[in-house]
Amino acid sequence: MRQALILILFMLSLPIQAGALYPEAAIINQQQTEKSSVEQAAPSSKLRSPQATVKQFLAAMTRVTAGDHEAMEQALETLDLSNVSPLIRTERGQQSARLLFTILQLADIPKLEDIPQSVSKEQYTLLKTEQGSIVLRLSQQQSWLFSSRTVENIPAIFDAMTLDEALDPENGNVVALPTSVQLRAHMPSVLKQGFLLEYWQWIALFLIIVVGSIADKVLAWILKVNVSRWQKTHPSFEGLDSTVLRPLGLMAMALMWWSGLNMLGLPDTALVILLVAVKLLVSLSGIWSAFRIVDIFDAFWTNKALKTANKFDDLLVPMLSKSLKVFVVVIGIVFAADNLNIDVTSLLAGLGLGGLAFALAAKDLLGNFFGSVTVLLDRPFSIGDWVVIGDIEGTVEQVGFRSTRVRTFYNSLVTMPNSILTTTKIDNMGARSYRRMKHVLSVTYDTSPEKIEAFCEGIRKIIQLHPYMRKDFYQVYFNEYGAASLNILVYVFWATPDWSMELRERHRFLLDILRLAKQLDVEFAFPTQTLYLKQGDTEHTAAGPFKTNMSYDDALARGRQEAEAIVSQTLGKEIPGPVEFPR
Repeated sequence: MRQALILILFMLSLPIQAGALYPEAAIINQQQTEKSSVEQAAPSSKLRSPQATVKQFLAAMTRVTAGDHEAMEQALETLDLSNVSPLIRTERGQQSARLLFTILQLADIPKLEDIPQSVSKEQYTLLKTEQGSIVLRLSQQQSWLFSSRTVENIPAIFDAMTLDEALDPENGNVVALPTSVQLRAHMPSVLKQGFLLEYWQWIALFLIIVVGSIADKVLAWILKVNVSRWQKTHPSFEGLDSTVLRPLGLMAMALMWWSGLNMLGLPDTALVILLVAVKLLVSLSGIWSAFRIVDIFDAFWTNKALKTANKFDDLLVPMLSKSLKVFVVVIGIVFAADNLNIDVTSLLAGLGLGGLAFALAAKDLLGNFFGSVTVLLDRPFSIGDWVVIGDIEGTVEQVGFRSTRVRTFYNSLVTMPNSILTTTKIDNMGARSYRRMKHVLSVTYDTSPEKIEAFCEGIRKIIQLHPYMRKDFYQVYFNEYGAASLNILVYVFWATPDWSMELRERHRFLLDILRLAKQLDVEFAFPTQTLYLKQGDTEHTAAGPFKTNMSYDDALARGRQEAEAIVSQTLGKEIPGPVEFPR
């Protein structure tokens, strides 16, 4: 149990609706804001006389007794709670209001119409007892309130009037009494003694801790079993830990402790220490639980995104998960501060005064944030794309709010700030519709024109037959005379989604060209040099069509004649139109 108590003292909270624990507490927490630890919110302007104050208090508590818990706010407006710690002001205020209502019903007080509407002094005594008096005092806001001393005396006056005996259950007054008072009334006298706390309070505190701890273990086990079942039926959750919902057990334990502490009527010092610690535990377990729930949704939507062809959701899901976690932390801190009566408005105003200095200090942070927004909106790349950003080339692995991670082709991981994405040129190789290959095939000079024609036409047919090659645009032509070869240009495209598939199809295409060359007896050339040695004045016979004494005009005529014969065979009489690719 000591460990449980220590755990309470060091936890931090996502707020819960206090109405789940104490209905009136939720209403007061939401609508009443304390400006300091010693000042109470300004009361209603209707409390202009002792009679108006008593009338409002009795009417409000009558409505609370009938089940209208919202009326508790009006009742608390009539009490001066400035001497009560802001951390327990709500709990102490509602307890004092219930006890005071019972006292006024049991005591012999003046009739409502006999209470003065105006008093010359600054206080009016409604009831005198040996344990203290019920006094209304004029506050600085010129409103009549039950004085702070009266609030301190209320428990002693109540004990004296009830003599520690349980009230008649058939009496409507019992409904308005705090739970701690009703429990204490049924306790034997021996348990109403003790050190620091009464014995029955120590016992009840021990039982609350035990019950809360058992609830934590039981709920954690149930959630673990259910998560294990989900992992068997839903592939999305296979990567999650079976204890992913463990924080919900801690939150259930903290909620039980919170609700139990409000029923014990502990002294102010003990209540402040324990209640603040439990609120912190509720807050931390709530934030932790929200984080784990975000992880579950992240796993679910990530699995959905991987099944879609669109890569935008692969980029969007991680960013949304991180945004939700930031949102959970911010909201958790704000509401936890509100539950602990910390003035969040003043804190935010103080941050506003230093806004300029903060903006200058966070220049890089803002630049990275807008860089991530640019990636999200413009979508220059997606997860898995091959990109070239400046001197960095690789595959995009992760995009966050601050940085982007790129896995290079030599398997290193480069992390770059998102701010550079707004100013740097991004070459997205993964966004290509087609992947190009420009290659020159070199064949030997002794290859006949007919073989070259057959070889080029065979390559074109291979392009038409390969399933992933672009059919509407390609070029295969005898392109140039090289120093040691006849060069054929092969200019083609692949419609493949990634680099690995492109390499596979390129491999198959080049092998098919090699097989075609073997079948057509086409030899590929490699750089060579031929050296001719001339010995003496050896005479060479003239070429067949040409004579040694042929005139210049005859030579030109011979060239034209041979060219006409060749073109007439290869072209014919029709002029070819634009190149059209078979479909």
